[in-house]
Amino acid sequence: MTPAPVWTRQAYPAMLDDLRRLVELESPSNDRQLLHRALDAINDWAVDRIGQPDEFTRHDGGEHGDVLEMTYHGTAPGFVLLVGHYDTVWPVGTLADWPWQVIDGIASAPGVFDMKTGLVQAVWAVRGLRELGLPHPSVRLLFNGDEEIGSPASRSRIEAASDGALASLVFEGAIDGAVKTSRKGVGIFHVATTGVEAHAGLDPTAGASAVHAMAALITQIAALGAPQRGTTVNVGLVNGGTGTNVTAGRATCGIDVRVSDPAEMDRIDAALTSLRSPDPRVSVELTGEWNRPPMTPNPASEDLYARAYKVAIEHGWELREAGVGGASDANFISALGRPVLDGLGPVGAGSHSRSEHAIIDYIPERTALTIGLISSFAH
Repeated sequence: MTPAPVWTRQAYPAMLDDLRRLVELESPSNDRQLLHRALDAINDWAVDRIGQPDEFTRHDGGEHGDVLEMTYHGTAPGFVLLVGHYDTVWPVGTLADWPWQVIDGIASAPGVFDMKTGLVQAVWAVRGLRELGLPHPSVRLLFNGDEEIGSPASRSRIEAASDGALASLVFEGAIDGAVKTSRKGVGIFHVATTGVEAHAGLDPTAGASAVHAMAALITQIAALGAPQRGTTVNVGLVNGGTGTNVTAGRATCGIDVRVSDPAEMDRIDAALTSLRSPDPRVSVELTGEWNRPPMTPNPASEDLYARAYKVAIEHGWELREAGVGGASDANFISALGRPVLDGLGPVGAGSHSRSEHAIIDYIPERTALTIGLISSFAH
């Protein structure tokens, strides 16, 4: 057992101050300027807390947030990757009517659970390793600013950074305290139908309704769901037509697909690409892609969870595992067969909702768990 729990409890007030500092950096995924400003501040904060990194790279994210990599050399061979995102789903100005507050041990604010508490825990875990003089492999921190929109700019960086890692630890929030060992893959698709406009009253047979065709297609799309296989299909957006008295010339729908089994991706692809309108005068166009493969348990990740479980037991804690329907950057690492463990961030709930919160009493414990887990690779 390491001395980490005592140390993190002593560091707790400073960690809470840091959390407020990060939460008050508004960083919506679609605001390049705010993301740039937030990452500048996060870089300065991390250096202040754990010193200048031995290796440093800031990758240009293009229209998205940049990717920051900071490596701190350890005392043992190999390295562990710590991954966290600094972007949030919350638009600029949200803090004005939903400011940081802590009531009865619950911290509430935009991004506090998803996932700025996780960033605080990751940085303080590195500080703890160094201050306590614990043996440990090198630690590489990777912070990206586009996770909430599918990590289009950072995926390749995450995959490259995890190559050869002893473990990749992702600091998304826990699910009722459990770490996440499986996640569903996500596909976002759009179907558009193009018909023939006409006056619905004067010439009802001249037109070919894109809306009517879309209604038939939506029934087919929804039927692709197979809950027994872990596959869900949701048509969440539907638009079409220009007026009630006009045969609709255009209609669109947006589809969210979640799969547990990688083989289901091929089945869904084949079904969507074969969609045809019941009216031959209406054309069908499919766009979209799988933005994350499923995170399915592999032997390396199973061993990593067993290691984390052992560390928790040695400190008198319970560490459960869980599978969830949401996806994260852990999916990319898992799909490559590499050891990854997710949900090492805060205990709380409410991602993407006004009920988002973190239970602050767990912050020291979760940070100490990370310290013990990283240090265990030096033994």
